[in-house]
Amino acid sequence: MKLLRKILFSLVGVYLLYIIGVLIFGTVKDYQPPPAETLSQSDPATVTPIRDSILRLTIWNIGYCGLGAESDFFYDNGGFFLAGRHSVRSSRDLVNKNLNGIKQVASGIQSDFYLFQETDKGSKRSYFINEFEELGKQMEGYHQAFGLNYLVDFVPLPLLEPWRAYGRTESGLATYSRYEPVEAVRRQLPGNYAWPTRIFQLDRCALVQRYPLQNGKELLLLNIHNSAYDELGKLKTQQLDFLKKIFLEAYEAGNYVIAGGDWNECPPYFRFDGFMPDKTQGYRQLNIDPDFMPPGWKWVYDPGIPTNRKNKTAYQPGETFVTIIDFYLISPNIRVRSVKTVDTGFRFSDHQPVWMEVELN
Repeated sequence: MKLLRKILFSLVGVYLLYIIGVLIFGTVKDYQPPPAETLSQSDPATVTPIRDSILRLTIWNIGYCGLGAESDFFYDNGGFFLAGRHSVRSSRDLVNKNLNGIKQVASGIQSDFYLFQETDKGSKRSYFINEFEELGKQMEGYHQAFGLNYLVDFVPLPLLEPWRAYGRTESGLATYSRYEPVEAVRRQLPGNYAWPTRIFQLDRCALVQRYPLQNGKELLLLNIHNSAYDELGKLKTQQLDFLKKIFLEAYEAGNYVIAGGDWNECPPYFRFDGFMPDKTQGYRQLNIDPDFMPPGWKWVYDPGIPTNRKNKTAYQPGETFVTIIDFYLISPNIRVRSVKTVDTGFRFSDHQPVWMEVELN
């Protein structure tokens, strides 16, 4: 009995040392991005202005190529301590299948700008495949920019299964554009979780690019991925208020503004459970306030097709809860010509791409 007690105490001691070590390591190595980081900059005199008035864009949260239709996710199942039968990461074969599928779908969507979220560069969850580089290989001639928003050397979840730990993550926002920007800047978004959660969470940012236009003005393009797991919307509110200042400042200077991506909220007036009113599975999604932007600004999405499915289980059409959280915001001096969600059946990601065609007035 004494031996058993000693073994038990020893195991508990080793585990406590592991937790203390993880917290110390995470705190020391915590990624501390600056408020603004210039990723690229060109002399405006050498950059060819955009002469086209009609532009096409695609947004897509690619789910780090690890959340295809076959996958669930342990954290969506309360897996902070134990993942149980739920998946911490998909198999390498599934990650490769998803990456190849995303490449194929993207290549079939004619766009001047591709705005991807959750694009890994060196993460255990995606077997350290540089997805930014792999996607860029088929974007020949496109300018490429990457805004890092998730850099953690070791994510210890699930906490009671260290042998299954999420591990290292390096991921962010990827924008590929047919036109050269005069500037690409990573803008750190305000708000964060309390310690120690924050040292293992994303450092949310917006990838902001400026493109000269033939009329002497600029197009400001923002790749967006706001906070998730923020049920009360406190972090989202701080981030939206910060972004609003960027939007209005650019527009009031006579420029054009397009922001697109995964807002982790539904657009104004859209019912979060509109596709599945009786099958919410306990999920709830906040809406952006209809009065958030002044009159004339437009939230652009396809109301007929969902853009996001939840990850408690593998995707089951008609059973898995779906909604819309991926869309665009455009300034009053831009006209929407068309918008369409590309229905992939969530085969390659837990999000679906949204294509938009606009005209600069």
